Amino acid sequence: MELRETTTTSADVARTWAVLTDIATWPRWTKSMTSVQRLDEGPLRVGSRARVKQPRMPVLTWQVEEIRDEEVFTWSARSPGVRTTGVHRIVGNPDGTTRIELEIRQHGPLAGIVGRLTGARTRRYLEWEAAGLKAASESGGPGSPA
Repeated sequence: MELRETTTTSADVARTWAVLTDIATWPRWTKSMTSVQRLDEGPLRVGSRARVKQPRMPVLTWQVEEIRDEEVFTWSARSPGVRTTGVHRIVGNPDGTTRIELEIRQHGPLAGIVGRLTGARTRRYLEWEAAGLKAASESGGPGSPA
């Protein structure tokens, strides 16, 4: 399963990146997250891990696999038979706005079954996350509600 959601924010790249990478604040601006607990300290980097709880989903530990400052971070989580990868990309537009691109990919022997069972919910969560990131970036604070 592969799902994508894209939106544009009036916030600049630096502001959007700051909100995006402050992952512990995500539950404040998206209702798709119940809790995000960092398992390490410092700035988000390759190897950083977080325990994420989403409504009606199992708690998963996500680990950052790639990060390019003010551009993209990718992380993944494993559950029995499925590897889920989340890609968070931001792109500066010529007019000073920022395009937000979110993507979820699931692979593994049970990915098809999991996709059929949770695909609609995952799509809705991506929509909420894109809208919440847009709103939090524009409001001036990651703690602002979605």
